[in-house]
Amino acid sequence: MEAGGGAVNAPAHGPEPREPAPVLITEAAPSYEDQLAKRKRKYIIMMSFRIPCLILAGIFYETWWLALALIAISIPLPWIAVLVANDRPPRKSEKVNRYEVEPTRLESGGHRVIDGG
Repeated sequence: MEAGGGAVNAPAHGPEPREPAPVLITEAAPSYEDQLAKRKRKYIIMMSFRIPCLILAGIFYETWWLALALIAISIPLPWIAVLVANDRPPRKSEKVNRYEVEPTRLESGGHRVIDGG
């Protein structure tokens, strides 16, 4: 018998790759903590490009056009980073596999009525 333990991650499709994805039963958005972590990560990545741009501008000061281009790139980075980090995540536009009840007819046609009377 094998030693067990650990989480089991289900695939995005059924056991066979040709089967459809499981039915989605919620429209819940990612948690606030997950959204905040993603926004912080985006901000840090964008701001991490500013200091190297300024350092490279100092290194290439003799090539004035390159130094000027690097400084011009680094100036709007803080504003862009703040705008991107404060933006809420976009809504998903994927087609969701939802359970839909097919309307069925109980009985069709006319029936003979029997009076008890």
